[in-house]
Amino acid sequence: MRPGVNVEQYLARRQQQIERVLERCVPPALEGDRLAQAMRYSLFSGGKRIRPILAVAACEAVEGAVNAVLPFAAAVEMIHTYSLIHDDLPAMDDDALRRGKPTSHVVFGEGMAILAGDALLTEAFVVMGEAALKAGALQGRALQVLAEVAHAAGARGMVAGQAADMQAENAPPDLPTVEMIHIRKTGALIRAAVRAGALLGGASAHQLRRLTRYADCLGLAFQVADDILDAEGATSLTGKTAGRDQARHKATFPAVMGLSAARQRAQELLANAVRELGVFGRHGEPLRVTAHFVVGRACA
Repeated sequence: MRPGVNVEQYLARRQQQIERVLERCVPPALEGDRLAQAMRYSLFSGGKRIRPILAVAACEAVEGAVNAVLPFAAAVEMIHTYSLIHDDLPAMDDDALRRGKPTSHVVFGEGMAILAGDALLTEAFVVMGEAALKAGALQGRALQVLAEVAHAAGARGMVAGQAADMQAENAPPDLPTVEMIHIRKTGALIRAAVRAGALLGGASAHQLRRLTRYADCLGLAFQVADDILDAEGATSLTGKTAGRDQARHKATFPAVMGLSAARQRAQELLANAVRELGVFGRHGEPLRVTAHFVVGRACA
């Protein structure tokens, strides 16, 4: 892949690749199987597949074999989808729209939505476990990836971030709290995705450190950009109810810093992320253009 790549074409090609893997992981539902229908409703609702694409792009950056990372990339997307289903529940953020469509609990009922999320989370580990059993010489790295994804999704990662996010509602927000929430709620799974691609691609210790720093900066920039879009983006752009964070008094970057400073922070984090890719030359280009795509929506 060469510098100057068309980011839309790259993302579309990788998205199609991820979709094919997800179709095998969660096959079409049999008639009357409401659980499978609910799982597929959210999983195939039009997501951009940024996290699995980052895993693939990290593998490309270290010149690894992309096929080795695909099951793990798909599993990360399944975990991400579970988190969105649960995040939208009445007991959480109580949102009726996701990606421009009614949320899972609106369509299938709250109980079935909870179970669909539970099933996607559990099946993600089935996918990774089966891939690790077949990993051959890469089995040690595959098991490390499985453990890192579990850590990122769990009580010290994404779930901890969601818990802190709920606790911070209606309290005066401060920057350390907001960063702590989103390093866990958003950043942890992005970090795990990038490291998964790097590890399964055969990254050296130096390459892994660089890509981890890239992921940490991008994960935070991703959330700053998302907060900005929620604050000023229309539902047609975000696919979510506009202004939802402000209405629920969420601890967000614009709430703490203001929109102008939040944009500047996102751009600084993006620059720091991209700086880490210099050692990869043209092989790091997929990661660079993906980062600009993610953050650029809010900072244009």
